[in-house]
Amino acid sequence: MKRWMFLSLLLLVIAVGCRNLHKAKGGKEVSGNQKTDLLDSILKRKKIIALTDYSSNTFFIYRGERLGYQYELLNAFAKYLGVSVDLRIESNLDSSFRYLQEGRADVLAMGLTVTGERSKFLLFSEPLFYTRQVLVQRKPDHYRTMATADEINAHLIRNLIHLAGVTIHIRKGSVYYQQLLNLENNIGDTIHIVQDTLSTEMLIQEVAQHKIDYTVADEIMARNSAKIYPNIDVKTPVSFEQKIAWAVRKDQKHLIDTLDAWLLKFNKTLKSRLLYNKYFKNMRVKRLVKSKYYSYTGGKLSPYDGLIKKAAKKIDWDWRLLASMIYQESEFKPNVQSWVGAYGLMQLMPETMKAYGVNKNSGEEEQINAGVRLLRSFESQLPKTITDSLEKIKFTLASYNGGLAHILDARRLAKKYGKNPDTWTGNVDYFVLHLSEKKYYHDPLVRNGYMRGWETFDFVKDIFSRYESYKTLINK
Repeated sequence: MKRWMFLSLLLLVIAVGCRNLHKAKGGKEVSGNQKTDLLDSILKRKKIIALTDYSSNTFFIYRGERLGYQYELLNAFAKYLGVSVDLRIESNLDSSFRYLQEGRADVLAMGLTVTGERSKFLLFSEPLFYTRQVLVQRKPDHYRTMATADEINAHLIRNLIHLAGVTIHIRKGSVYYQQLLNLENNIGDTIHIVQDTLSTEMLIQEVAQHKIDYTVADEIMARNSAKIYPNIDVKTPVSFEQKIAWAVRKDQKHLIDTLDAWLLKFNKTLKSRLLYNKYFKNMRVKRLVKSKYYSYTGGKLSPYDGLIKKAAKKIDWDWRLLASMIYQESEFKPNVQSWVGAYGLMQLMPETMKAYGVNKNSGEEEQINAGVRLLRSFESQLPKTITDSLEKIKFTLASYNGGLAHILDARRLAKKYGKNPDTWTGNVDYFVLHLSEKKYYHDPLVRNGYMRGWETFDFVKDIFSRYESYKTLINK
């Protein structure tokens, strides 16, 4: 009986082992202790998916341009990896942590405070910088007429004991909550903590505008905000210095090691110092916050938003998509001219301008309308088999940039090599990208020869990437 049980158990072990080996080789299933290397996945898909939040220090849009310390730092890291960035905006910290754990993002590229509690489920990068938490409070109404700093300080909280009974609004999910609980315990009295859905930057604004009395912020952000709102005080610390870093999932050590190796080198460069100074010391960026073209408060992309909205209706596009294209072409500069002679907001060539009745003296509306007419012309010439509206827009943009004839060449190649000639991404765009190679532009199916296809490939990709940001941050 024992021998029979032993043989049965042995056969079961062998069978399970063979099954697991077979499935691992087949690439469909691996044993539970084999984990996917996220860095390898990022490199294979040539894209890193990053979550960040939205503020003047992390990510924002100004006059159509995407800016922000975390945004530029992320792009520098992606360039080092040789991949593109799929940037997603999430203002709720709890949601950000959940999305990361669920594999819906690769990295949290935001200024996270490193804590022992967070380190239980996150791997943090090398510090981006160090900062401490400070109390943000409002100076007395007539502080400008007060003779001395002591007179102003008499109206402010400088001793943390005086936080007893005070109501402090903080961003929900932030580390400020635990810090205030620690202070509450230390002073032996109650601090009324309100966890708010607003960002820390907006809470600082509410203090300045007399809507709330107190909030807590990282000192770097608070000091920058004090330059914008001179009636706030940010000189009372509520914590020691803490590390600010990015984070990945706990099981992705390969990715964090690669990020750390890059950060250690990058932080020693002039580019790193200039980037830090740009967002944390340069007053120009801080002044943008008050502009109507700052996406968080102003919500405008350019002086021509009204004209773009009107023109976009003529081709049934989201106006923000057309705006992204115009930014790509001219950065909303109506008098710019390229080295090949393309001119204006829509970067029309001289012969096209003549055909559509515009010239260098034409106004912005005439320029935009001429460009839209050209887009509509290209769209009308596309094969009727391209029925998906989004794909049709991609082919139209590609034709606007690279010429319809080259795009039709790429469609023929796609069909020859078993790809879908009616789908741009992952199909026709591949052959556009490679039409600079003899293997493809010498193919008998190619009627129009060599093409600088990488320019058109990037043109479409960049417009849609920027459009995704516009959709998130700019109202329709």
